[in-house]
Amino acid sequence: MSNLNHQQCAQDNFCSVENINKRHEGSLKFLTTQANILDETILDLQVSLGKYHSSNGAGTSETGTSCTEEETRENILKIENSAAGLLCWLNSHHATQGLDLGFTKDVLGIVATLARVEDDNLSRLMSEYLGMETMLAIVCRTYEGVKALEKYDEEGNIKSDSKTCLHGAESSVGKKINGRFLVICLEDLRQYAGDFVADDPQKKLDIQKPKLPNGNCPDGFIDYAVNLVNLESRNLSFVTTNGQGLRETLFYCLLSRLQIYKTRAEMLQAFSCITDGALSLDGGMIKKSGAFALGSRKDVEVKFPLASGKTDVPAEYFECEDRLRKMKWERANIAADMRRVQELMNYTKANCIGQE
Repeated sequence: MSNLNHQQCAQDNFCSVENINKRHEGSLKFLTTQANILDETILDLQVSLGKYHSSNGAGTSETGTSCTEEETRENILKIENSAAGLLCWLNSHHATQGLDLGFTKDVLGIVATLARVEDDNLSRLMSEYLGMETMLAIVCRTYEGVKALEKYDEEGNIKSDSKTCLHGAESSVGKKINGRFLVICLEDLRQYAGDFVADDPQKKLDIQKPKLPNGNCPDGFIDYAVNLVNLESRNLSFVTTNGQGLRETLFYCLLSRLQIYKTRAEMLQAFSCITDGALSLDGGMIKKSGAFALGSRKDVEVKFPLASGKTDVPAEYFECEDRLRKMKWERANIAADMRRVQELMNYTKANCIGQE
């Protein structure tokens, strides 16, 4: 190639890179404008909610069950040498102890603390069905959050001297984790793909009722367990990057299509249409089709806290909270888009400089 042609080619490449960068800069400017608009809207919504809190005392506990929730946490703390107990302790004492809990920023909570059940008997049954390991499972939004909880050395051993992980906090607070513990990653769960019950404030799943061979719904069928847990408004939606809530992710995975019946006799009569297990309010339990759990009920150590019934918080409050969550979710997505555009600009500039 002649020197003239080489210069022309280099000039064309430079113009092409310049045009690409102009498009990136335009995209970044647009995203920045959108982000600023969302920031202002978010601030306005937070001010509105703050005014409501100060004048009405709302928002601390939507169902007024703080005492029961506190009892659940106290029972978790009583489980010695558990990761859930250590996490609860850290969340309660990190400010006074000067602890950095950056490694828990993606943790949503412990399974037992993420839902409420209106009936104490049903709470005990569902907690027994899930088992202690699952009730004490730590729930993270992303796999990055899972990785942040535990660090390893070059030989694959757990590092207990790192202050940036859960095991590293043991030495700081004089507590220890024994054995394995369960961590659930929301973004990796098999998610519910159906519709929701129309106009239901709890966003219950629209799952078809079980049917006997004759086409009738079994006698004594109450509902699916996944629809019998109550969620705080902040956990109804936008807890995952693609905008899904705990019911259609965590609790759909844990409870699937677990059916609830009034009596054991009615549950057994419906056996032909039970695929993912069933519970009866008088203590019957089918783990899955063909697997029965017999014997006396267990006195569970950790169970879901109770919901006290309807709240007197007006619908406008929940609508405002829902809008705020949606705005924050959109803002997080825009921030991710801005990072990607900036990375493309940096990459293009680096390649351009390398070619000069």
